[in-house]
This record gives sequence, structure tokens and C-alpha cells, in this order.
Amino acid sequence: MTKENIGFIGIGNMGGPVSKNLAAAGYHIVGYDIAGTAERVPEGATVGRNAGDVATRSDIIMMSLPDGNVVQEVTEEIIATNDRRTTTIVDISTSGVAAARAASARCHDSEMEFYDAPVSGGVPGAVAGTISIMFAGSEEAFKRLKPVLETIGKPFLVGSEPGQGQAMKVLNNFLSATSMIATSEAIAFGEAVGLDLQLIVDVLNVSSGRNDATVTKFPTSIIPKTYDRGFTAKLLQKDIDLYRAAQDDAGTQNRVSKEIVEGFREFYNADPDADITRIYPFVKDGKL
Repeated sequence: MTKENIGFIGIGNMGGPVSKNLAAAGYHIVGYDIAGTAERVPEGATVGRNAGDVATRSDIIMMSLPDGNVVQEVTEEIIATNDRRTTTIVDISTSGVAAARAASARCHDSEMEFYDAPVSGGVPGAVAGTISIMFAGSEEAFKRLKPVLETIGKPFLVGSEPGQGQAMKVLNNFLSATSMIATSEAIAFGEAVGLDLQLIVDVLNVSSGRNDATVTKFPTSIIPKTYDRGFTAKLLQKDIDLYRAAQDDAGTQNRVSKEIVEGFREFYNADPDADITRIYPFVKDGKL
């Protein structure tokens, strides 16, 4: 059975390894990245001239883009393409609930399908093909696209309405940011009273305070002082700001989120391009 051509727009830190895994699974990739395509596409892929060119050569387009504005701009370019072959867009970006709803509505009006399917697991997960994929769409669409999604990670059908995948992603990243800040404060306290950093993490990881920061970020990036998780303060600030906006729209309780989002902004303002794991020395030095 011949596999679909998959267009891939946005071949950066996440899109690069994801598109490579798709190619390794036997899908022909038609790639495009505004920052330069030829050096980024997987071996054997077709180099697209622009998003419209990708749309004339691909059955499905996957997008991994910086934010919701770019997602909507690229979606409009695809919609406007003459001789468009693409019938389905799967957006794995973190674009936000409102942007996903808007893009889905525009595609529906143009007889295309748009599904928000943001991912979590960072660059290591993208490389390993273990990212979680939070797909919003019908059961029929999920079943049809699941073989494609399973080549890049573990897909979950989180809801049937546009934007529900984005909602799942931003609440996840809010909790990730919360654990990073809270764990940094707690461990900085522990070090201040003379506890050993490695000991603190070892005890937490077999105790009730265990969380993603103690399991992954401290052992792999903070204790060895490599600070190389591959996710910047700028990207996480964008995601938790999207969470706050969606939370306000939903009218839900926000007492904790206000403190976390504004607290993290102090770190972001100090160094937006810093790896998120550098928040620990930032907190330890009393800057937060």
C-alpha cells in the first residue's frame, strides 16, 4: 500500500526529528522551513519552495510552528493555493485554543480538515519518537491518522472539538512550569540549610514530592550544570500565557496560575533565550 505524501512545515528543534521519524517510517516528506529548508529536511525528502508548494505536493500537512499567529498565516497560505492536493492539516505546534478554533473554522469553510494535535516530551522525546500527542477531532479522523501519529509518538484522542488538544497541552505546560518553579524553591531551601543537592533529589524521587522536575530536569540538566533540556524560557512563557488566556476565557479559578505565570515572567525577562532548567540557579540566587 502506497503511503501518503506528508508535507512538513516548520523543521526546527521539534519538527526536524519528528519529520525524520516520519521519513524513517516510509512516508515521503515534502518539507519547508522559512529559516532554510534544504539543510533541514530528512534525507530523501522533497524541498518545498513555500507553504503553497508543499500544499500542491502533499496529501497531509503537519505543522510545527512558533505560535498561533504563524499557524494562522500558514493555514491561510495553504487555503489560497491553487491546485491544492492537501485535504488535511495536523498542527503539532502549541498555538493556543483560540488559534486552533480559528484555523479549524477557516479550513472547514475551504473544504479542508484541520486538527490540533500538540505534543509534549521535548526534543529528547521527539528524537526518540516517544512524545505524547494530544489530538482533537472525531474518532473517525483519529483512527485514520493514528498510523501516521504512531510513527512519531503516542497519540491520545483528548476531545472532538477544535482547540481541546491545545487546552490539554497548555494545562500540561502550566503544571510543568509549576513543578519547575516550586521544586527549585524547595531545593534551594534544602541547600541553604546544608542538605546535599543530589541527596535531596534522590529522596524526593522515592517520596511524595516526586515530579517531572525531580525525575528528569534536575538529574539530567541541573545537577550536571549542562542546562540543556532544549526548551527556552521564551517558549514556556508563551505556553503559560496561552494557558492564562484560555483560563480567563473559560472563567475558571486562577489564584495559583497568576502567581506562577508572573513569577516565571521574571526569569523570562532576565533571559528569554535561557534553557528552562536555568531557572534553578536563578531562584537559588534569590532573583525570583
